Amino acid sequence: VQLQASGGGLVQAGGSLRLSCADSGRTFSRYRMGWFRQALGKEREFVATITWSGGSTYYADSVKGRFTISKDNAKNTVYLQMNSLKPEDTAVYYCAATNTIQGVTSTRGYDYWGQGTQVTVSS
Repeated sequence: VQLQASGGGLVQAGGSLRLSCADSGRTFSRYRMGWFRQALGKEREFVATITWSGGSTYYADSVKGRFTISKDNAKNTVYLQMNSLKPEDTAVYYCAATNTIQGVTSTRGYDYWGQGTQVTVSS
């Protein structure tokens, strides 16, 4: 699994961005995927996760109703659609992959990580 995140940028509050995370490996469809974020000076925190089939998702309370995670196994890509962005969403966003079913809201539950993409929301 080799993850490459993209799509970050600078956006005004209330705007939208879509992050993508592509896997160059051949076993993408077997993995649960997650998005995490890390603001400056803070610990990395869970944002959203999706099962290997794409049939089930789970979100942090802070993004529920605003962010949507989706997965396209044919394209080996997971997406994070972010709407109604707030300045507190500013962070480096990381995608991650795991083939386990435990601890999927924790960084310890993931085996593979992308390099991160910066999202900055101005007020």
